[in-house]
Amino acid sequence: MQILRWVFKLLLVSAVFQTHSASQAEPVICSSQDRAALLGFKSSISKDTTGILSSWIGRDCCNGDWEGVQCNQATGRVTNLVLQSSIREPDLYMKGTLSPSLGNLRFLEVLVITGMRYITGSIPDGFTNLTHLTQLVLEDNSLGGNVPSSLGRLPLLRTLSLAGNRFAGPVPASLGNLRSLVLMNLARNSLSGPIPPTFKSFLNLQSLDLSFNLLSGPIPDFIGQFRNLTYLDLSSNKLSGPLPVSIYALGKLQDLSLGHNELSGSLSDRISNLKSLTSLHLSGNNFGGHIPASISTLHNLWSLNVSRNQFSDPLPAVSGRDFPSLLSIDFSYNNLNLGTIPNWIRDKSLSDVNLAGCKLRGALPKLTRPHALMSLDLSDNFLTGDLSAFLANMTSLQKLKLSKNQLKFDLSKLKLPEGISSIDLSSNQVSGSLSSLLNNQTSSFLEEIDVTNNQVSGSIPDTTEGLNLRILNIGSNRIGGQIPSSISNLVELERLDISRNHITGGIPPGLGQLMKLHWLDLSINSLTGRIPDSLLNIKSLKHASFRANRLCGGIPQGRPFNIFPAAAYLHNLCLCGKPLPPCRKAMK
Repeated sequence: MQILRWVFKLLLVSAVFQTHSASQAEPVICSSQDRAALLGFKSSISKDTTGILSSWIGRDCCNGDWEGVQCNQATGRVTNLVLQSSIREPDLYMKGTLSPSLGNLRFLEVLVITGMRYITGSIPDGFTNLTHLTQLVLEDNSLGGNVPSSLGRLPLLRTLSLAGNRFAGPVPASLGNLRSLVLMNLARNSLSGPIPPTFKSFLNLQSLDLSFNLLSGPIPDFIGQFRNLTYLDLSSNKLSGPLPVSIYALGKLQDLSLGHNELSGSLSDRISNLKSLTSLHLSGNNFGGHIPASISTLHNLWSLNVSRNQFSDPLPAVSGRDFPSLLSIDFSYNNLNLGTIPNWIRDKSLSDVNLAGCKLRGALPKLTRPHALMSLDLSDNFLTGDLSAFLANMTSLQKLKLSKNQLKFDLSKLKLPEGISSIDLSSNQVSGSLSSLLNNQTSSFLEEIDVTNNQVSGSIPDTTEGLNLRILNIGSNRIGGQIPSSISNLVELERLDISRNHITGGIPPGLGQLMKLHWLDLSINSLTGRIPDSLLNIKSLKHASFRANRLCGGIPQGRPFNIFPAAAYLHNLCLCGKPLPPCRKAMK
């Protein structure tokens, strides 16, 4: 993605420079036709929380006061319209449609309207009049319908990005007429059908992103003709068949993402021809055979993800000089029977190691350079041993996943690395209490705890303010005592699962202060009393279960509690009210 942004910025800076340096003549008032076209767009926007359009006042749209508008100072014609917001700032958006009047900006070279979220409707047919356009970027809005075939009649277009909208239907074959394209991004839509054969004309293409659509059929063989291509992302589609041999001719390719398709066949030894490759993501396909040994000669490769395929033993034999740049590997869930972690993986200074479901056995391995690790996933194996010694020198570790192993140790004696944010020890044989994970020394970095399905005992510890815990899954253990009232301090909590334990006492009303909670499971315990009405404050709740406790009294009558399925409340002493039968007057 960094490469895509770099290409776009380079083109944008180039266009702006050309516009400003076109003439040193005295500035003139903007064209009345262009001003009317801009005001037509403004009138089609019913709500603008970005505040951009509030600057569009006065007669001169070229004096620099109209935000996002740039003109040729010699002619007074609008050349650039750049309106940008960020989807990370949900309160800033525009609501409305793209006015056909934008097609009257006949001298427009750059049109960028991104991150507005609520601009709907289609791309007006009048955009075909924008024959000077070199960049058309309409990312992260809510535009829909088909991608207009008329866009293929913009002869100078070098950048086309319609990513993050609601376009559907086939990709128009007419886009193949855009022979000057350097960057195309149609990602995150609902486009279907094959990649058009007319795309073979994109001989200048440097970046192609069609990810997160519904595209089907094979990866076309002509892809190998894009000799300038540095970025290719076709992930999360329905593409099938083997990789075309021509893809190995892309000597400038740096990022290749083909994950989550239906691709099959094997990888060729010719993969070593991809000399510039830095990132290779093939996860979630049906590739089989062996991972070719020649892949280890890719000296620039830092990220290798071939997880969830059908690759089989053995892994490539790797020498000390191979994979010199490698930082991240993911071989999870293939047909690998590793037994132990290969020496080259244990000896390399890797930041991310993912070997889930690789049939690892025996004690937790000793890593030669544990201080480099930031993320480690060894889940779904047959590992045993003491976790504390294993973590001793992992000073940079942030994410740890060891679920579905045979680990057997006392949790209360565990010492975690200071900066860890996520720990998953679910489905092991862990005993002891939660005291080492939740105490007054718990780091504010810790966001996720999952110890579900173990033999953890004791009670739920008190929690202090300032914690950023988002997930607390402690279900299916032997935890007793009451839910502490201090749980209300976990204001960032999104998921709380304490089901299948021995929890007693009432549900603390302070639970209603957890405003970000999406998932709440208190089922199969020994809770008593009422379900507090304060829980109605949690507007974001999507799932809740109070099943199989000793609760009594009226269910809080408000959404979502009165529309959850009845199963969420069954097998209690005397709960009543929607969705259960009405309460008797004495129980309300």
